[in-house]
Amino acid sequence: MPAELGNRTIDDSTPEVLDVADVTFDVETDVLVAGGGGTGLVAALAAAERTGGTVTVLEKSHRLGGNTSLSTGMIPAAGTRFQRDAGIDETPADMARDILEKNDYEADEEMVRHLCTESTNLIHWLVDDWDITLQFVDDFTYPQHSTYRMHAPPGRNGENLVAELADRIEATDNVELLKHTPVRKLVADGDAVVGAVAGETHEEVIGARKVILATDGFAGNRRMVDRNCGQIADALYFGSDGNTGDGIRWGAALDAELACMDSYQGHATVVQGTGALSTYAVIMNGGFLVNEDGDRFGNEAKGYSALAIDVVEQPDNVAYEIFDERIFEKLEGEFDDFDEAVELGSYVSAPDVESLAERLGCDPDSTAEALETYNEAVRNDEPDSVGRVDGRSVLEPPFYGATVTGSLFHTQGGLVVDEHARVQTTDGGVVGNLYAGGGTAVGISGHGPGGYLSGNGLTTALGLGRLAGMHAGATIDAE
Repeated sequence: MPAELGNRTIDDSTPEVLDVADVTFDVETDVLVAGGGGTGLVAALAAAERTGGTVTVLEKSHRLGGNTSLSTGMIPAAGTRFQRDAGIDETPADMARDILEKNDYEADEEMVRHLCTESTNLIHWLVDDWDITLQFVDDFTYPQHSTYRMHAPPGRNGENLVAELADRIEATDNVELLKHTPVRKLVADGDAVVGAVAGETHEEVIGARKVILATDGFAGNRRMVDRNCGQIADALYFGSDGNTGDGIRWGAALDAELACMDSYQGHATVVQGTGALSTYAVIMNGGFLVNEDGDRFGNEAKGYSALAIDVVEQPDNVAYEIFDERIFEKLEGEFDDFDEAVELGSYVSAPDVESLAERLGCDPDSTAEALETYNEAVRNDEPDSVGRVDGRSVLEPPFYGATVTGSLFHTQGGLVVDEHARVQTTDGGVVGNLYAGGGTAVGISGHGPGGYLSGNGLTTALGLGRLAGMHAGATIDAE
């Protein structure tokens, strides 16, 4: 279960970067990957197939996955054969346009287009080279995706994606994986990284020819969140406990360029009480939200990240999700998140919306009026009271609902990287031998929460992870 905000670490001291002259290496490896989430696992596989050297993955917690395991695991990609098989003719430029329009062109346009182009290669590589199970999603789209482009693991659950990646790591001879082994410090020789200090109870100095930072963002560090993302600072934290900003702070200590540190992904529909995620597919199949007065308060079609702030601003930071039996039956068995929420007793049901509102605790008469005006707008094919036009359907009894709250999932700001995921410095150069991806690197969502388009997190996590691993592995054998 994700940690509550109050349990976040407040350790904000600058991580130490040691001079190589002050250490003696205990062991050596060719590629050292700090972090065993989606970025790190993909980076390790990509590096392993490009070099005969040793790739070492160090994960500080007892389990792999990081934020990837908490996600749906659905990877957006444009121009894949799976899209073509479904009759969808899309180019990476189309996907890039959706991302840039969502963030008002605040993200690095060149990097957005680069990652969208690489998204095709990423999907085919995962499926063809590593036998990762991905299924094309053609039954719903997230807000502001212009077409179907999600490729999902079984159960639409990131844990299943991580499990398969971990199995491939286990079966790859030149990759070693250690859990309970946090990276504590980096070791540098001038302006190049040459190793790290790692260990939980016994620290070792590890020499490495290449280091890939895959330690994720800083959403689990209270001080960094307060400083950079104060708007969401008091919300529930629904991310991995390991997101303490280590990699970002190490990079900053090496004069790395930082960008979009105010950017983050929120979520509007974490169920209060059970702590389960009510998948946004509930909303995009026709559900909507009201506050305790039974009033609509935000356009749900702008996305779960932007809407999270609207939910947090409601009394007691809660809203009430309203949907019907048709949606319930459609999602049951399709999303592991939804099934878990059902098992935990997250949803209540009633034969009419007034009874549902009474059970939830929102105003029955106003909720019934909100439903009536919503259904009327859908039938008339016109914008509803909050301006929503997408992902709607007429809702009919019996009804279902949940009490939800806004939350912080992960941050999107971090180290600026180049097309190979090498960490860039403030003067436009690169930190020698150092790469970053996922939450450690700056994302493609621009500033704040509103620029986040569903799937942006895995686009950078897996996309940059693969690019970093490919370049690190290839350059080792070329040196």
